[in-house]
Order: sequence, then structure tokens, then C-alpha cells
Amino acid sequence: QVQLVESGGGLVQAGGSLRLSCAASGINFSLNRMSWYRQTPGKQRELVAAITSGGTTNYADSVKDRFTISRDNAKSTVYLQMNSLKPEDTGVYYCNSDRATVFKSWAYWGQGTQVNVSS
Repeated sequence: QVQLVESGGGLVQAGGSLRLSCAASGINFSLNRMSWYRQTPGKQRELVAAITSGGTTNYADSVKDRFTISRDNAKSTVYLQMNSLKPEDTGVYYCNSDRATVFKSWAYWGQGTQVNVSS
């Protein structure tokens, strides 16, 4: 059974920091791309940051130079370090794991963790 369990969300003042974690089980973690998405009311879920199995990262323009995604394959965990937080970073943050081959693709989601940034 695949599980992605996020933690680390909470309430923080603008300018503060939070570190999100996503612990995965039931997947071959080291082979999967790992991503963080966020969703706010009335908006579509958007990609915040992603890291490939090889360690290549990419970020949404809105979080570049403030957020850092990393992974620890030994712990099957992906992290999102969020610095200089802004009120517009508020939302539910979801962990995603995906992988594709020629014959098959997989995608899994966590349950989400709430981040609230006060002004």
C-alpha cells in the first residue's frame, strides 16, 4: 500500500520559515520524481517544486530563491524548506510521487498539510 505522509505545516508570520516533510512508503522511492503542490480556495492545484530521481530540481517562479526542495533516498523522504514566507504562500501543500516508463505510469498524492502565513 502506497502512503505519502506530509508533516511540518502550521501558522507562521510573514518572513518566517517552515520545513515540510513527506515520508513515503510502498514505492521505489529512489526511482520516483517527487514534487510539492499547493492549493488555495478557488484556484487550481499548482506545482511549487519538483526533484527528479537524479536530483534535478525546478521551481515555480513565485518561490524561486525562497524555497528549496531536497530528498533523502535512505529515508524515503522529500523536504521543502520554505524561507521568507509571504501571505500568498498560504494553502494546502500536497506531496506527489510519480514515475513513468514506456509501458506504465504511476502517480500518488499525500493528504496535504496546511500552511498559513499571516501578514
